[in-house]
Amino acid sequence: MKKTFYTIVIFFMFSVLLTAGNRQFDKDTIKTGGGDLDITFLGHGTLMFNFNKAVIYVDPFSRVADFSELPRADLILITHHHGDHMDLAAIKPIRQEKTVIIGTQKCVPQVEGCIVMNNGDEKTAAGLKIEAAPAYNILHKRESGEPFHVKGEGNGYIITFGDKRVYVAGDTENIPEMKGLKNIAVAFLPMNLPYTMTPEMTAEAAKGFRPAILYPYHYTDTDTSRLKELLKNEKDIEVRIRTLYPPLPGKS
Repeated sequence: MKKTFYTIVIFFMFSVLLTAGNRQFDKDTIKTGGGDLDITFLGHGTLMFNFNKAVIYVDPFSRVADFSELPRADLILITHHHGDHMDLAAIKPIRQEKTVIIGTQKCVPQVEGCIVMNNGDEKTAAGLKIEAAPAYNILHKRESGEPFHVKGEGNGYIITFGDKRVYVAGDTENIPEMKGLKNIAVAFLPMNLPYTMTPEMTAEAAKGFRPAILYPYHYTDTDTSRLKELLKNEKDIEVRIRTLYPPLPGKS
């Protein structure tokens, strides 16, 4: 009887993980001074935060989930204009009349009502302080010689949830500006080539501003265990690896 009971309990615990479009998503909870922050790891560069009944998405991308099955958004943050980060097909089903959408200048022509934030700007949206940080490439470039992500065209975002500052870096390398980040409780750093960072670059970035919790994200087929190995002696940086689904087949 006890075995049956524990089996039911374990099944229930796994069943409460968020699902959409036959995908089951990892979820973490971070305690803050203003209440619990729930993080859902949707896939690719897409994250969902739930905080004090507000639902916040970063870079919703239709090829990682069926967004018609997910909660409607109070706030959508778009890091830049590339199709796997600014996806109208994902935005449409989660957008409602009160949804605030924040993006970059290059998002404006395609995203109706988009509020522009430039690097260094600060705004309050959905009751949260939002700061826009630079996100760009220095080393990794296209065959033309242009960086995959041009300085000034993309944002990372620092979102303050209660007393916790959460940094979602967007598509970027370990740029000098990261060393100026202060009091970051949770950081999401991208780790895929040739577009963003190697594990070595990600580790170097984390050492520069020392987030309490580090999640690699947008990591595609990069070996995430390498990052854990590189940071194993940095006792004040907890590296957490969570499942982020790659995009389903289709056009970006």
